[in-house]
Amino acid sequence: MAQKSEEDDKVRLDKWLWAARFYKTRALAKAAIESGKVHCRGERCKPGKEPRIGDELQIRVGFEERTVVVQALSIVRRGAPQAQALYAETDASITKRENAAALRKAGALSVTTDGKPSKKQRRDLFKFHGSSHE
Repeated sequence: MAQKSEEDDKVRLDKWLWAARFYKTRALAKAAIESGKVHCRGERCKPGKEPRIGDELQIRVGFEERTVVVQALSIVRRGAPQAQALYAETDASITKRENAAALRKAGALSVTTDGKPSKKQRRDLFKFHGSSHE
């Protein structure tokens, strides 16, 4: 059993993200790290980086961006309750994520730019900016 704890001390970042259930596969975790969606202590990192307890990670998955602090290390993917015990999300991250979700739900961030605005969209823009073009 002592060998298991030594193994958990040296865990790759992509494997930890997979074990903590941020990504469904290690390949997705590795791709996210390589594309700059995961930052460790404020800087970009590589999939082979070894996270330590207390490290702060910024993780972007889809529209959500989380800031988490590593609480424990694991190379084994377990159930969601055990996975959530591996990290603690910061309070600022939780409020920021909830505000962004509320804006998305309200439709404020779902602006599509498929070329020229329609007549209704143009009227709404003029109304929003406080000018009238007739």
